[in-house]
Amino acid sequence: MKHAWKLCAGAVAIASCMSVAAAEYPDRTVNYIIPFGPGGESDISARLQEPVFQKLTGQRLAIQYKPGGGGAVVWSQMNRLTDDGYTMIGTNLPHIVLQPLQKDVGYQTDDINTIFWFHVTPDALLVPADSPIKSLKEYIEAAKKTPGATTVSGSGTNSANHLAQQRFDKMAGIKTTYIPFSGTGKANMAILGNQVNAGWGYTTVKMQLGDQVRCLAVAMEERHPKLPECPTFKESGYDLVGGAYRGIALPKSTPAPIQEKLTKILQDINKDPDFIAKMEDNGFSMLNIGPKEMPAFMTEIKQRYGELAKQMGITKK
Repeated sequence: MKHAWKLCAGAVAIASCMSVAAAEYPDRTVNYIIPFGPGGESDISARLQEPVFQKLTGQRLAIQYKPGGGGAVVWSQMNRLTDDGYTMIGTNLPHIVLQPLQKDVGYQTDDINTIFWFHVTPDALLVPADSPIKSLKEYIEAAKKTPGATTVSGSGTNSANHLAQQRFDKMAGIKTTYIPFSGTGKANMAILGNQVNAGWGYTTVKMQLGDQVRCLAVAMEERHPKLPECPTFKESGYDLVGGAYRGIALPKSTPAPIQEKLTKILQDINKDPDFIAKMEDNGFSMLNIGPKEMPAFMTEIKQRYGELAKQMGITKK
């Protein structure tokens, strides 16, 4: 049924074809483009989504990795991709808000047609297990002793990791050097390989790496139930709460019936008890932002990140 609606003539016929295409969708494998390398949160959640997608639809998700520019390479091209619903793209916050604010990355935030936000991962500051830094206090002391010498890894420029580093440096009155990597997987390897002194990751990274890393603090209101040994930044007097949001986007020209059908499938995946349990066991926090909630959510999120970007001098506007 690929592009079936485009073979129809006349408004009534086109509407009829769209309805047929939506009713049969998906009738083959759907490509799932992750705009980062393998091993990160986008990859992990996609692999947990795939079997549930197959259970609900009878079709598979073909997960593909296309890293570059912290996701910008894919997002700048997404509205030129196939628009029949068989190519969906992972999307992230704060990436898609901060990137266009800083420089020309080939797209604007409103160009990204996110149809569903399905989880959030809280920020976490991590060090290798053999690091001499044992606490957040010691991390701050080391950073103050030699400004700029403390190196920290993170997933991309203008990502949630980068924003957390910028925010905390300002709160703590320190200066660290942020080293961006193309995805959480590579950022994790930098921590494990002692290529950096510390890493801005997520609760999911601590769950994944276990005893190989030490969690200095998590950016949550309260400690993560799966990570009771990780104190919050608030416990040390720093009001740092935040993380990364992940969702699914489609090219804007994708017919509305197809967008609605895929959104419903994604919403049903997020309701699956086994999926929820696996996501939470991996350190994710579930989220359900669909078409009804999307306008208000995006308005608020753009304002929030826009103000933070100006405060930290990472915006051109």
